[in-house]
Amino acid sequence: MKQKKINFLESSLNYSLLKSDSDSLIVGVDEVGRGCLFGGVVAAAVAMPLKKIHLLRDIGVNDSKKLTPRKRESLINPIKAVVDCYSIVEVDNITIDQINIFQASLLAMTRAILNLSISPYLCLVDGKFTLPNLSFPQISLIKGDMRSPLIASASILAKVWRDEKMLEYDQRYTNYDLKNNKGYGTKKHLDAIALYGLTPLHRKSFNCGQ
Repeated sequence: MKQKKINFLESSLNYSLLKSDSDSLIVGVDEVGRGCLFGGVVAAAVAMPLKKIHLLRDIGVNDSKKLTPRKRESLINPIKAVVDCYSIVEVDNITIDQINIFQASLLAMTRAILNLSISPYLCLVDGKFTLPNLSFPQISLIKGDMRSPLIASASILAKVWRDEKMLEYDQRYTNYDLKNNKGYGTKKHLDAIALYGLTPLHRKSFNCGQ
């Protein structure tokens, strides 16, 4: 089979794909919430043919950290419209405490990929580690959400989904400022933990000042 080189990543990063066409289904996967004190870690995976990935650029996909919350929200439906399929998975705080946040992050990304309705030709994984127990070829990309529109799209889906959950939890746990900190360890959040204690959704494996 003739080797074909196709540039589909940021920073002019090329990979040689052993395919004679560009119909290969590529998956991008990322997680959010790894550094939080509250709630689960959420991963999203998106899949589409190599030849269509440019459509994500066309609709304005970029590194989720560089986008405003409103811009991220505005991209959700366009992303879902152009990708072939997507999956969003949460690993809860109890599991995080049982297996640690690193393993929980890998688990969330693995489950997100396995929940897709397709079998990908290649998986692009944000970070420096590939995922265990997957039969698909993988490439790990440090700062992948800056280098791959697929990973950036997954990051946007995961981020918006998790932020919406934090807004819901803010209505239940009103003392912790979750609508603003999204579960991260801000001073106001840590002060609330010191005053009111941990909720059932706080991660006990992190030092939350108790």
